[in-house]
Amino acid sequence: MSNLKTYLSVCQNRVERALDARLPNENILPQKLHQAMRYSVLDGGKRTRPLLTYATGIALGLTEDVLDAPACAVEFIHVYSLIHDDLPAMDNDDLRRGKPTCHKAYDEATAILAGDALQALAFEILANDPSIQADAAARLKMITTLTKASGSQGMVGGQAIDLASVGTKLNLPELENMHIHKTGALIRASVNLAALSKPDLNPAIAKNLDHYAKCIGLSFQVKDDILDVESDTATLGKTQGKDVDNDKPTYPALLGMAGAKQKAQELHEQAVESLSSFGSEANLLRELSLYIIERTH
Repeated sequence: MSNLKTYLSVCQNRVERALDARLPNENILPQKLHQAMRYSVLDGGKRTRPLLTYATGIALGLTEDVLDAPACAVEFIHVYSLIHDDLPAMDNDDLRRGKPTCHKAYDEATAILAGDALQALAFEILANDPSIQADAAARLKMITTLTKASGSQGMVGGQAIDLASVGTKLNLPELENMHIHKTGALIRASVNLAALSKPDLNPAIAKNLDHYAKCIGLSFQVKDDILDVESDTATLGKTQGKDVDNDKPTYPALLGMAGAKQKAQELHEQAVESLSSFGSEANLLRELSLYIIERTH
């Protein structure tokens, strides 16, 4: 894991700089909105989705500079979703990434607008950022990929299913369908945006990478459900036990804790198997899959 620890540190620093450079300056009007955007994005989070974008690019022989913009775009969408998920109308949470949620630090209206602005910024980056070396057709595919992952057939749809499932009993296929949309869609986009940055990529390789991303998208959520039971608020940086308190369907509730952990392990093994056509150039992707199911927050 030493290579992964180094990679995590280097890439987290890199994406932090890239995000900072692409966010509006807090002194530009409307100042409060820009301050809220920067407050929510910077200095926090594991940056799992950008890390996957970079690691996929490395596996495909790409340099990090062509991946900065796609990595930022997917993280802006992720942060927008967190801001909105935390609102009183949805999950009603007070803590995110170890600090007050956006609507607590500012107000509900500003939080809604900050999320809206980050969503728009993500697509502006894919359309216009000069560091993306792809042609117009590839840029359009990137925009389409992130749009589908973010909308009613992806992340937003998953959140709608999640809200509608409170207090109900889902079976395993229904629970997986919810999380394939809510969590998995954006994780798959993180990998697929990197794949789209590689000109003339073999479609079979792109398909294998997408299956890898589908597996780790589910394993990420399984582990989140486990941590919501086994961890604590200080470690998580968000309120522990919220899923149980809100009577939400989870993997431990459905499979038991041992069953949930076994499910995460099986998904990791499937993810690694999807990378069998790669050599050592995909080791970071393999290690990231293991990291996802062994993380403590």
